[in-house]
Amino acid sequence: MIKTIGFPGRYVQGPHALGCLAALLKEFGLSRPVTVADALVGTHILPATLELLHIEGFTVGNLTFPGECTAAVIAAMGAQARQFTPDVVIAMGGGKAIDTAKALARQMGIAIIVCPTIASSDAPTSRLIVRYTDAHRVDGVDYLTRNPDAVVVDTAVIVQAPPRFFAAGIGDAISKKFEARQCSLAGGMNSFGTPPLHTALMLADMAYDTIRVHGHAAYRCVEQQQLSPEVERVIEATVLLSGIGFESGGLSLAHALIRGMTAIPAMASRLHGELVAFGTLVQLLVEERPGAEIDELLQILCAIDLPVSFAQLGVGEALTDLNLQVIVEHTLCAAYSRNMHPPLVAAKLAHCLAEADRIGTRFKRSLMLNPLHPLHPSSTPP
Repeated sequence: MIKTIGFPGRYVQGPHALGCLAALLKEFGLSRPVTVADALVGTHILPATLELLHIEGFTVGNLTFPGECTAAVIAAMGAQARQFTPDVVIAMGGGKAIDTAKALARQMGIAIIVCPTIASSDAPTSRLIVRYTDAHRVDGVDYLTRNPDAVVVDTAVIVQAPPRFFAAGIGDAISKKFEARQCSLAGGMNSFGTPPLHTALMLADMAYDTIRVHGHAAYRCVEQQQLSPEVERVIEATVLLSGIGFESGGLSLAHALIRGMTAIPAMASRLHGELVAFGTLVQLLVEERPGAEIDELLQILCAIDLPVSFAQLGVGEALTDLNLQVIVEHTLCAAYSRNMHPPLVAAKLAHCLAEADRIGTRFKRSLMLNPLHPLHPSSTPP
């Protein structure tokens, strides 16, 4: 059977990697860049990059991303971009700014270079473009014809962002080991429409192992806005390994649950990776994984302040049976929910959602009550 895996054309990571942009453009034979960045990135990060490009002789068009990747925004920004007759889009920002830039590149049939300024998801390396409505609900998914031509990850920029974004990237990445395996077991397809190659499964495993070993130390460094070898390793895991792992390995329940959990207004505003983190806990319970594996996951999530209960996801009161039914129904409507072996059953999913909340709440409470626990807030950082 034919199997497919996708990679970005070039991946560059390290402190001050944005300084490589001019050389990349010249190497790729590109001369008319247009940037897409939100107002914050445009004020604090973009100017230095533009100065470097101008020194190298580039005239750059600039577009301001308004904050949501909708069909209307894509159309309006596409009209603005054409005024510059660009041959490459440079995306700078988070996932939605990046997806909007991908949509412009797709619309105009030109190259794209992705420069994430936060490591909150693995969007930078993939072909996927997730569109939203004005109400911030998923509207649909489009695809580039190929993965981004280059991904440039400036880690000196990444560590300046709030630690919550770094943690969310870990939450998004930590599921891929389990989702890709379930997709493969269930005979599901990756985003290229083929079964996954074993390489994709190995990279998803490696993402988890890297987070397990280095995640806590990396998060503590990011809290201090400090770079370290652990930070570099974890960024590589959350951006590159996780990106290839999900796109070429396939997704499953943890991401299907996004549809369900965002149907509850209190959870709809949470970061993608925060929802996926809790969804991973639910998936392990559905799979009936050994208690040691579930405890390991809880340790990792708590170490980097990721949610392990509905209360931490913003739900002020206990979810009702009706709320659980809404989550289950929306989850089972998501295509990824079919990538489970054995197939998902509504009653079991509802039970595991409630059980994940119960054991997550209990684990977090026991941690907070034990000042000798290494994850207790009073403990000395590693």
